Amino acid sequence: MMLNEILPIKYPIIMAPMFLVTNVKMMLAAMDSGIAGCIPALNFRTLAEFEKALIILQKTGKCYGVNLIVNKSNYKLQDQLNLCLQYKVPFIITSLGSPEKVISACRSAGIKVFCDVSEMAFAHKAARFAPDALIAVLNNAGGHHGHLSAEQFIPALRTAFPSIPVISAGGVGDHKSYINKLNLGVSGVSIGSVFIASEESDVTAEYKEACVHYGAADIVSTTKLSGVPCTVINTPYVRDMGLRENWLERFLHRNKRFKKWLKMIVYKRGMSLLQKAAFSASYQKVWCAGPTIEYTTEILPIQEIVRRLVQNID
Repeated sequence: MMLNEILPIKYPIIMAPMFLVTNVKMMLAAMDSGIAGCIPALNFRTLAEFEKALIILQKTGKCYGVNLIVNKSNYKLQDQLNLCLQYKVPFIITSLGSPEKVISACRSAGIKVFCDVSEMAFAHKAARFAPDALIAVLNNAGGHHGHLSAEQFIPALRTAFPSIPVISAGGVGDHKSYINKLNLGVSGVSIGSVFIASEESDVTAEYKEACVHYGAADIVSTTKLSGVPCTVINTPYVRDMGLRENWLERFLHRNKRFKKWLKMIVYKRGMSLLQKAAFSASYQKVWCAGPTIEYTTEILPIQEIVRRLVQNID
């Protein structure tokens, strides 16, 4: 079943939830373009701001989604989930943990739940709870990426879980790559990085221009931001910062007593760097993006980005 049969959208595309980047303007533009936008709940500083956004999105009567981080680090999860249930969010994408709680709560409410999975072990765990789709996070996805290629991961998922639709995340930035993913038998695609340099995005002009002028060869993976591999543009600051933890951080990560606290410190420091670089003038240029910025050649409205992806194929 195609994604545009699962969800009431024109094209089988989700504008991927991008931490810090995705905003309500982008969501509205995505929905007006015939695709589904998805926004991270953590992009809102307070629950009141999150609720305000849900009210705006709900009033459109169109299809949108919310990304929930479902591991223990997200102490706001229950409150965020409650608001999603209250406003009957059409679909939720779960990331970084077990989706059991979310799926259980959403099933009776008629809310679809799609689960990010980056390897077969995680897919088997998520599949036990019968999600509405699995999102295959590939090795060329932006942000927190997987380790397997589309050719490795997608056929394995389709074979192991023939009754669960598979959505591909990573590697789509133009019409050809979009069609290539659909030809692998996926139900739809999740696309993120090509929307960073959109007119509706609130990130700095410098961040957008970086997406225009840098390419796939300039994307590197670092563990310095969150403790797990995350893709960023290889700016001079990133090169000076280094891509891997230093010897002390590696030692502390192996220590059961200090591991939890170090992860919290690394994550907080990394997210602060990303936020500062995305929204203000800073010499600390740490810009999160995936290899598909290769396809970004100019700053465009989201409607035009979508038109170029699908080439108006109905």
